[in-house]
Amino acid sequence: MSNISAQLVKELRERSGAGMMECKKALVENNGDIDVAMEWLRKSGLAKADKKASRVAAEGRIVSAQKDGAAVLVEVNCETDFVTKNPDFVKFSDAVADVALKSGAADVAALNAAAYPGGGTVEEAAKGLVATIGEKIEVRRMARVETTDGKIGSYIHGGRIGVLVAIKGGSEELAKGVAMHVAAMNPPYVRAEDVPADFIAKEKEIALSQMSDKDKAKPAEILEKIISGKINKIVSEVTLLGQAYVLDTNMTVGDALKKEGADVQQVVRLAVGEGIEKVEEDFHAEVMKQAGLA
Repeated sequence: MSNISAQLVKELRERSGAGMMECKKALVENNGDIDVAMEWLRKSGLAKADKKASRVAAEGRIVSAQKDGAAVLVEVNCETDFVTKNPDFVKFSDAVADVALKSGAADVAALNAAAYPGGGTVEEAAKGLVATIGEKIEVRRMARVETTDGKIGSYIHGGRIGVLVAIKGGSEELAKGVAMHVAAMNPPYVRAEDVPADFIAKEKEIALSQMSDKDKAKPAEILEKIISGKINKIVSEVTLLGQAYVLDTNMTVGDALKKEGADVQQVVRLAVGEGIEKVEEDFHAEVMKQAGLA
């Protein structure tokens, strides 16, 4: 059998880790049967193991659920953006968020072990979905926010960024607004006191190096004021409370909270694929190269 598609060769490559030509030969030798070809490669010592489970799942959805002073965010991953719109994937991820909230799970391990509607665990349901969809499906991360004396603002942007903000005092509208701000601006810290001392020291060093010789020659107390002003501006830019509020840029987030007598208790932000190294392969280019046409 010589009519082996490039897609079939690519799939065997992803599963086996073997070279393109070896994969094509294995498929030809085994009449295009990918499972038999995989075994053939393993027996030949060209594949160490079936690598299907190690595929990179860097796409997906951020989903949320909320009720009675508790809210969760869950990141459910797949391999391609196309699958994020698959009705089965959407139904599964929404159900997992509901399970996360109702089960009381505090981390992914507990969530994966929790009972899934219809039988089995969340992890087993994910594996069942792999067989249906044909891509790696993974419940990667979750976060839980609870408050007994505050309000929780929840915001999901495009299914790819999710934020939970718990505030004490203020209104639910304010909590939602702050969550929207966090989604848009992604501040690294909440308050000025949260900014690490080594970050401040490094910024002072940079500020000093950028000053002219004329400024550096000024009295120490004046020099300190100049540098402090620069540092305060930088700290405002990297803290939630110091940033200009996206819903009203005439005030800071801190000002908006103060206006309603509110304070931030907890902030959680998840974005799809954070921290996952995505390997982009140009399969067409590789084929051309192997064929000596590039």
